[in-house]
Formats: sequence, structure tokens, C-alpha cells
Amino acid sequence: MTAMIIVIVAALAALGYAALNYSGVKKLEEGTDRMSEIAAAIREGANAFINYEYKIITIVVAIVAVAFGVIFSLQEETVRWEPSVCFVIGTVMSACAGYVGMKIATYANVRVSNTARKTKNIGETLKVALKGGSVMGLCVGGFALLGLFLVYLIFGFGLGYIAIDTIATKGSIFTQCLSCYALGCSIVAMFNRVGGGIYTKAADMGADLVGKTEAHIPEDDPRNPATIADNVGDNVGDVAGLGSDLLESYVGAITSSIILAISLFLHATVSSGLISTATLEKMIFYPLMFAAIGLFASILGIAYVLLKKGSDNPHRDLNISTWSAAAITIVGGFILTYLVFNGADFSGTGFAVGYLSPWIAASIGVISGVIIGAIAEYYTSYDYNPTRMISEASKEGAALTITQGLAVGMKSCMAPLIVLGIATYASYAVSGMFGLAMAAIGMLSFVSATVSVDTYGPISDNAGGIAEMSELEPEVRQITDKLDSVGNTTAAIGKGFAIGSASLAALSLMVSFLYAFNESGTSLELNFTDPLILAGALVGAALPFLFSGMLIEAVAKAARKMVEEVRRQFREIPGILEGKAKPDYKTCIEISSQGALKEMKTPAVMAILFPLVSGFLFGPYFVGGVLIGATISAIMLAIFTGNAGGAWDNAKKYIESGAIEGQKKGSPAHDAAVVGDTVGDPLKDTVGPSLDILIKIMSTVSLVAAVLFNSYNLLGFLMGLL
Repeated sequence: MTAMIIVIVAALAALGYAALNYSGVKKLEEGTDRMSEIAAAIREGANAFINYEYKIITIVVAIVAVAFGVIFSLQEETVRWEPSVCFVIGTVMSACAGYVGMKIATYANVRVSNTARKTKNIGETLKVALKGGSVMGLCVGGFALLGLFLVYLIFGFGLGYIAIDTIATKGSIFTQCLSCYALGCSIVAMFNRVGGGIYTKAADMGADLVGKTEAHIPEDDPRNPATIADNVGDNVGDVAGLGSDLLESYVGAITSSIILAISLFLHATVSSGLISTATLEKMIFYPLMFAAIGLFASILGIAYVLLKKGSDNPHRDLNISTWSAAAITIVGGFILTYLVFNGADFSGTGFAVGYLSPWIAASIGVISGVIIGAIAEYYTSYDYNPTRMISEASKEGAALTITQGLAVGMKSCMAPLIVLGIATYASYAVSGMFGLAMAAIGMLSFVSATVSVDTYGPISDNAGGIAEMSELEPEVRQITDKLDSVGNTTAAIGKGFAIGSASLAALSLMVSFLYAFNESGTSLELNFTDPLILAGALVGAALPFLFSGMLIEAVAKAARKMVEEVRRQFREIPGILEGKAKPDYKTCIEISSQGALKEMKTPAVMAILFPLVSGFLFGPYFVGGVLIGATISAIMLAIFTGNAGGAWDNAKKYIESGAIEGQKKGSPAHDAAVVGDTVGDPLKDTVGPSLDILIKIMSTVSLVAAVLFNSYNLLGFLMGLL
């Protein structure tokens, strides 16, 4: 129970600090009447969208929960309701985190603008933005661990599924509970990321293509009818979607390690050695406690920046928050590991360095996450050559802007994959399969600090929009633009963490899947000379491209309608461009909302159904190939889209900063950069972030239904007839 006390204290501390920061932000003044009016319109649009989206999610969750009840009852030949309840708990925790984070973002944005207006101090403005972002970050860690605490308390202890004397017979039920809890988080993340991503990018592209490149009016100009919808999109996509996304990654990493530990115990062979029940108990609780240490470290890292004297270097302050949380996690994790594993029996665990093995694996994850983040920063920040080269190419037109951006995105894939490859091999070498999962946990252990820094970006972006629409002095917009530019880089770093941890978590879930359906007690070896497995891998590798294409097409459809509406208003409303008539913001909000809600259903549902249909048609071997192919393909595609999109965005901002002589807003080079940024928008904010959710949903669904694939599949039935 000591482990559970640590977990619940960490969760409540994070949620308590989030509530304190929420209250602190709301106490600040909103500013002028015009600022309050604009903020209220953004808030209303965001609330309307997410409330309707959550109604759709509720229907989907109800259907899936009932389906799981039927599936598990067939599998166990008795009524099995526990996994369905865990699935619902997961959706509630993820939905709560996304909703609270979005709410505070719609309050923080205008207060960031007002702080910049009153103080003209970038350090003080940064604190308000980070305080607002920290609510999202702390809720991610707090709600994730609170949900896991409930699953352990109700099903692990209450129903005795992880009791040492019964785990050999009931441990598989607990792994199903954990899988379904993680899947519940994934469902919400998928809808928030896909729906929010379509919403925000349709509005953003419509506003940019007509407002900037055709009408040559500034970004977030109040004369642009799409500007309110654009700012609403920042909240529903880049805040609610981001929070649900990384909460899902965080939960997936933790649950995959626990599921894998139990699977290794239940399916141990003479050659691999049997894990002792005492060591298994430590392995079941250790990932939770390590995550709790990371949550405490994140609280300290966030508090340090918020309490220290403000500086004029926001990038440095945000790095201090993230890297100090990482360092504290490593030190705290060492102490925890010594207390938990020192003197334990490591037979069957694969621990090659004794009690230090899981800590080394987790530390490898932390370090590799930091390196991947640094690589993302190099390729997306305009402080470095790759992004500056795109800005220079913009002087020659949009075609070369796009070509150079594609080159940067493609080249950026190699280095992170080398880091992931080394991390995968090294963590396995020191700690076996359990080490792979611990590396994923290490990479996301300080997720609350990472998400806080990420969420500060869209809040700052919104603040700049409010400053522009309220016609505040240019100095205010300069402050918010600087914060927003840093936010683009921190967002790229966050995406690197998400996809890196997703690959490791998906790999450990995949191993658990291979154990789960093989009744012989050993794991399946995926032999790629087997035509069925190779066919699955080929189909799986193509799936992320199909999924991405559907998302881009969805954004394009909604953006096309937005462009037509903005052009119509410019054409039909007299005096709109002279500032004498007020645009129809509401219609643009409705176009983005309807487009997102209509288009998000098919790709989201496909991610759930594809592994199920594949398994029931062709069996578990085919599904194993699909998972391998999809994971490898999605990792590279996510890195490419995230970094290319981030580089295009900051290349535009580099020109806007006046760094290129003779080029400024409204120049041909700036127009070309805007086109590049518009191409990159759906890549970095819709496609890239959704791909890591795709591979974890597929792995989790496959794990949940693994035994049924082995017993019920059309190919096996036909082969039996022959």
C-alpha cells in the first residue's frame, strides 16, 4: 500500500497545484472591454465545439464498452464487466484533463495580452502564459495517476486480481483492465486530436490564404472573418488535443510496463526462468512509483520558473523548467530503485545490471527524450540553419519554400530514429523487455512539465490574436510573437517526446500481444519470411499513409469552405476591409465545427476497427505483421510531418522578425513563406500528433482481442476445411 500512497499523494498534489494556478490566472484582469469581448467569443466557440464533441465520444464509448463486455464474457465464458468499467474510467480521466486545460486556456489568453499591455515585460508575461499552461500539464499527470490508482484500488486490491496467491489465475484479467483503461484514454485523445486538429487547421488555413496572401492584412486582423475561429482552434486542437494526446502516451507507457511484467510472469518458460512472486510484485508497482516521482519533479520544475524573478529569455526559462524536472526525476528514480529492488531475486526478469537495471533503462529513456527534443529544436527553430534556409528559399517563391521544407522534414527523420534505435537496444540489453517499457516511462515521466511548456505556446498565440484584434500597441504583439515563436519550438520538442515514447510503448504492448494469444506459454516470433506476416507488415506500413491522407483531405475540405466564406464576406459586406463593417465571425466558427465533427469520425473509428477486422479475417499472425509495419511507418511519418511543419511556421516568423534584409510582412518572400506555413499546418498539428495515437490504439485493441483472434478467424476456418 506504500506505493499506492505515493501515487495518490502525487496525483492530488498535481491536481491541487493545478487548481491553485487556475484560480491565480482567473484572478488577473482581462483588460479593456474590447479584449473581454473577443475573449468571450473565443471561449464560447471553444465550449460549444468540445461539448458537442464529447457527446459524440460518449456515444462511441457506450458502444465500445458494451462490445467489450460481450467480448470478454465470450472469452472467459462468464460475465466479465471489469474491463468495460476500466475503459470508462480511462475516458473520464482523459476527458477531464482535456476539458479543464481548454477552459483555463480560454481564460489565460486574454490575461497574457493584458499583462503584456500593462507591464511591457516579457518575463512577467511568460509567467502568466506558463501558469495557464501548467494547469493542463498538471492535470495530465494528476488525472492519469488518479485513474490508475482507482483501477488498482478497485480491481487490483478490491477484487484481488493482483494478490500474490491469485495472480497466476487472475493476472490476465488485470492486464485486460489496464489495457482497457489505456484504450479509454486513447479514444478521447484520438477524437480530441483529430477533431481539434481539423478544426484549428481549417480555420488557420482559411484565415491565412485569404487574409494574408490575398487581402494583405495582418495575422489575426479583426477584419478577417476567420480570425475568431482560428483562435478557437488553438484551444480545442493545440490545448485539449495536446493534453489528451500526451496523457494517453503517458498512460500507455505505464500500463505497457505493468502488462508486460505480468505477461512475462504468466508465460515464463524453463529457458527464460520463472519470475518470483515477490519480484513480480515490485515490478507491478515500480512503474507507478517512478511516474509519481516524475510528477513531483514536474511540480518543482514548474514552480521554480513561476516563483523566480522573470527574465527576458523565455526559451531559457522554459528549458530550465523541463530539464530540471528531468534531472530531479533521474535522481529521485535512483533512490526509488534502490529502495524497491535492492536485494531482490532477478531470475527471469532479464535484469543484466542487478537492481539498477530498470533505473538505467528509464534514464536511457529520459536522456534519449532530451536528445530527440534537441534534434527537433535544431530542425524547427529559426536560431539554426535548417529553418533559416527555408526563409532564404522563400525569396525565390512558394515552390522552393515547399521544396526546402520537405527536404528539412525528411532529413530530420534519421537522427531521432538512430537515437530511438540505440535506446531500444540499450534498454533491452540492461533490463530485458521490461526495460523497453521503462524507457518509454522515463521519456514521459516528467510529462507534466513538458505539456505545461507545450500548452503555453497556443495560449501565447491566442494572446497575440487578441492583442491584434483589440488594436493594442505594436509592442504588445512583439512580446506575444516572441513567446509564440518559442512555443512553436517547444511544441516540436513535445511531439518528439510523444512519438518516441509511443514507439517504445507500442513495442512493449506488441510483445504482450504476442504472449497473449499463444496458448503454448511462449511468445510468437514474427518471422518475416512467413508470407502472412509479411503481407500484414506491408498493409500496416501503408495504413499510416491512408490515415494521414484522410486527415489532410478533411482539413482541405473544411479549409476550402472557409476560404470561400471569407472571400464571400470580403466581396459582399461593404466596408469590411476598411474597418467600417463587422465581419460575421459566427458563420466561420460553424464551418470549422461542422467540418471537424463530420470528418473526424471515419479516421478515428478506422483506427479501432482495422486491427479487429484484420484479426477476425486473417488471424493473429497477420495482425502482428500489421502492428510492426504500422509502427515503423508511423514513427518516421510523424517525425517528418512534425518537423517540416514546425520549420515552415518558424521560417515565416523569421521573415516577420525582419531578420532577412529587404523582406517583411507583405513582401513576396513573406507571401511564399505563408504558403509554406499553410502547407505545414495540417502536417504538424493534425497528422503528426495523431499518428502516435494511431499505433497505440491499434496495439492496445489487438492486445485486448488477442485470444479471440486465435480462436475465431476466417482464414483459420478455411484452412481447417482444407
